[in-house]
Amino acid sequence: MNTRRHFIHTVGFSAALLSTPGAFAEALMQTPKVGFGPFYPDHLPLDTDNDLIIANNALTPAVGEVTYLSGRVLGPDGSPIRNAVVEIWQADTNGIYIHSKSGGDKTKADKNFQGYGRFLTGSTGEYLFRTIKPVAYTGRCPHIHYAVKQPGQEKWTTELHIKDHPLNANDGVTRGVKNPEALCAEFLALPGAKAGELTAKFDLISALPPS
Repeated sequence: MNTRRHFIHTVGFSAALLSTPGAFAEALMQTPKVGFGPFYPDHLPLDTDNDLIIANNALTPAVGEVTYLSGRVLGPDGSPIRNAVVEIWQADTNGIYIHSKSGGDKTKADKNFQGYGRFLTGSTGEYLFRTIKPVAYTGRCPHIHYAVKQPGQEKWTTELHIKDHPLNANDGVTRGVKNPEALCAEFLALPGAKAGELTAKFDLISALPPS
């Protein structure tokens, strides 16, 4: 995927950003499976790469706190899963999805936000997206939807929540899983960033080993 390789090279990320030191030193907790939700795109954008901040060839970026979201897709024993397709989709800063039945005032939708992206994992199972920090909307805590398609396996879905966000405790998805902490990641200031960008790491631990 040339777009993926170009994006990683352009933003200057090192292997350290995609690594998770100590991940193999302890038993890995399976990422809870969560349903697709009602707003998986019913019409995919023309641009489906891993940079959700810039749609197509637009010059104006999306509104929101720019976040470099990375992690790895790993099997239950910590082995990396390569050639897995990782999809993410989320609402814009006004709580509006790229879905024909998304709630909110559609006239306020951020036309510069791609809203959906995908990435093919490499040899260490790594993925990387540039997106915005998720926002809350009526009835839900801030979250990013994920879908993972491993080679030879059925697609499975989950969500990423913001660690320690006050709306997590009363969220329906949080209450519906046994280990909600496994859905959470910290959103931290990106070292050296001059425009306030954030970084978040979220490993996806599959119940299924690499095929």
